[in-house]
Amino acid sequence: MRPHWAVTSRPVYEEYIFILAIKKTLIPILGISAVSIIALAILILFWPQDNPFEKIKVEIPKGASLTEIASTLKANNILSNSRTFTMAVKTLGYETDIPAGTYQLRDAYNNYSIITQLVNGSPIMRRVTILEGWSMKQIAIYLADKINIDDEEFLKLCYDPQFLNKLKLPYESLEGFLFPETYYFPEDEAPDKVIEKLVTEYQSIMTDTHRGRSAELGFSELELVTLASIIEGEAIYDVERPIISAVYHNRLRLGMRLQADPTIQYIIDDSPRRLLNKDLRIKSPYNTYLNYGLPPGPINSPGKVSILAALYPEENDYIYFVARGDGYHTFSRTQDEHNRAKKVFQKIRRENRRKNREKNKG
Repeated sequence: MRPHWAVTSRPVYEEYIFILAIKKTLIPILGISAVSIIALAILILFWPQDNPFEKIKVEIPKGASLTEIASTLKANNILSNSRTFTMAVKTLGYETDIPAGTYQLRDAYNNYSIITQLVNGSPIMRRVTILEGWSMKQIAIYLADKINIDDEEFLKLCYDPQFLNKLKLPYESLEGFLFPETYYFPEDEAPDKVIEKLVTEYQSIMTDTHRGRSAELGFSELELVTLASIIEGEAIYDVERPIISAVYHNRLRLGMRLQADPTIQYIIDDSPRRLLNKDLRIKSPYNTYLNYGLPPGPINSPGKVSILAALYPEENDYIYFVARGDGYHTFSRTQDEHNRAKKVFQKIRRENRRKNREKNKG
């Protein structure tokens, strides 16, 4: 009768020859029993699996046991014999070393090849893009959808004093410090690892030179990021960020309220929407229509351009600005100029409403 590997669809003849060579060499030294054990172990490790794919994607669930992993592999036709697979994993001592993730297995035709790819291979990475101006909550919801993290655990960590101290950001939360950028994470990555990556990116942007410049302006790092987040919330085009920054610097210097609409959007439940007069009367430390100075913390995650704008505002004497209706703003030095600019914008808004009504009727 031919041995098992002689009739399998993918023979392991080389491993068989290797086993015979070991027997021939070691029998005089170790004895038949010891060599037989070694031979059996090698046979189990290189036991062929009738995987019909040259490459196949498989997802290992988070917290899966070895038995569950074997079942997953068998359900995906990667294993034809799950028992030898689990024996091989235990032989190598990898029972708890197969991480969760989505993997692309190549030429996974025997136990050893499958195990080494799962243990030593990198899970497939998912591309995620955190946008400028997103709040912690928006980021958490987005990541929960993209890489299946627990958004509640994510937000809980963002408020955890011990975790924040570990990150050297001893503030009330990580609002403003989850840097907007494109990242690559394995699916089901732990929330703390994701947060650490985002914060590390922020810390690479906020250099000692920037901190020194912030101190020259009379701002703490938290205050600087807070101002940058307001600029982020106001500006659409990069060219305007230093101008908007100057408006807020000028208002702070003159002791005026900032009256920044993004701070109101931050405290209403159904943001973003058009603000009403009653919104401007909401009692909150973030309401810059009622309170003087900066709010107690950032209102979103500002990008690098907004941080630089906060650090290096344009030199001007503007203290007002209003939207133009095209993404840009009209800047003013006096209340009269500002009132005229508002009337122009209100006229544009009324015209846009009229066009929308006609469009909907059509």
